[in-house]
Amino acid sequence: MFPQGADAYIDELASVIPIADGSVRTALDTGCGVASWGAYLMKRNVLAMSFAPRDNHEAQVQFALERGVPAVIGVLGSIRLPFPSRAFDMAQCSRCLIPWTANDGMYLMEVDRVLRPGGYWILSGPPINWKTYYQTWKRSKADLQAEQRKIEELAERLCWEKKYEKGDIAIFRKKVNDKNCHRKSASVCESKDADDVWYKEMETCKTPLPKVTSANEVAGGGLKKFPERLHAVPPQIAKGLVEGVTAESFEEDNKLLRKHVHAYKRINKLIGTTRYRNIMDMNARLGGFAAALESPKSWVMNVVPTIAKNTLGVIYERGLVGIYHDWCEGFSTYPRTYDFIHANGVFSLYQNKCNLEDILLEMDRILRPEGTVIFRDEVDVLNKVKKITGGMRWDTKMMDHEDGPLVPEKILVAVKQYWVGGTGNSTSSDQ
Repeated sequence: MFPQGADAYIDELASVIPIADGSVRTALDTGCGVASWGAYLMKRNVLAMSFAPRDNHEAQVQFALERGVPAVIGVLGSIRLPFPSRAFDMAQCSRCLIPWTANDGMYLMEVDRVLRPGGYWILSGPPINWKTYYQTWKRSKADLQAEQRKIEELAERLCWEKKYEKGDIAIFRKKVNDKNCHRKSASVCESKDADDVWYKEMETCKTPLPKVTSANEVAGGGLKKFPERLHAVPPQIAKGLVEGVTAESFEEDNKLLRKHVHAYKRINKLIGTTRYRNIMDMNARLGGFAAALESPKSWVMNVVPTIAKNTLGVIYERGLVGIYHDWCEGFSTYPRTYDFIHANGVFSLYQNKCNLEDILLEMDRILRPEGTVIFRDEVDVLNKVKKITGGMRWDTKMMDHEDGPLVPEKILVAVKQYWVGGTGNSTSSDQ
């Protein structure tokens, strides 16, 4: 819903929200339409994660991914969104038609959970500017006025401040900490871990922010502006909140992943070109792979497996985007939506959890024809993977670790072939 175009809409947002200076890097689009908001934000170095329901008539997520914009199939229902708390610098609902005040405000409380302290929420479309559109929307003035009032009251209870309302746009800002929240604020959630989201139900309460010592301190720690933010030690690591990870080990991980990516580029000259736009890291850890690849030509979906150490909050603090997922299940996307997949240690992690064939078949489903996968794992695990991929019509090649043949970890490069089913047997396109 951008009558003057997405650029003009973003310009108006930028008059209130510091989009241009790198303060805002990660954004959430609830109901992405044709993904113009995310596409045009990318030109301004902002990564928008879009989600929308699966819809055969209007496949919004498929459209977004085919444009090269981050998106997943998802819905605000009863289960928490697969993102950590305090992940996004900005969130938007543009004619998303989500009933924000329904179920005691649970959906807006979930947006509050994933919005960073000091983050912005944009509401454009119904009920904003109801005086102009009430007849078009075929709703009464009183009904629309009451709906907007309820949204504003709920935002106030969440400790948000209304910063702007003009035309079709209203912008709210979440306070940087809970110190100045008034007595009328929403009840505070008692659950200990706000990042525990996998198959966990949403709650009708406000997610508490980390404690602060002064009124102006940003809860959880302030972030540098992007791109400095990408390589700075994330606050969660600096504060010792990620078990087993220190500032030193974070730097070592960055160094190691830069070395890995350098080796991958020697193997595959297309890495870093526009050939690979939608990239997935199936076991993202601290986001070092995505950071080493960072380029306007591509973006990376950083997946943190639900059975691995929870590092997704760190990934978002770096200004990258990602999602929690269990690889024993299907990934929330359409077929053929990723150009390149990085699978580092995935099959060792899941070796006794579910069938390797099932994970590989799901990778085959989401990978574009002629897309590439780079596996990195122990040699015995990769031999099993290589055997299965042969039956999937992937071309594979096993390679030694970049430090030489004596290292037990190996690299397996696979390319999905383009083939079609014939009248009898399936045939390869090059036959």
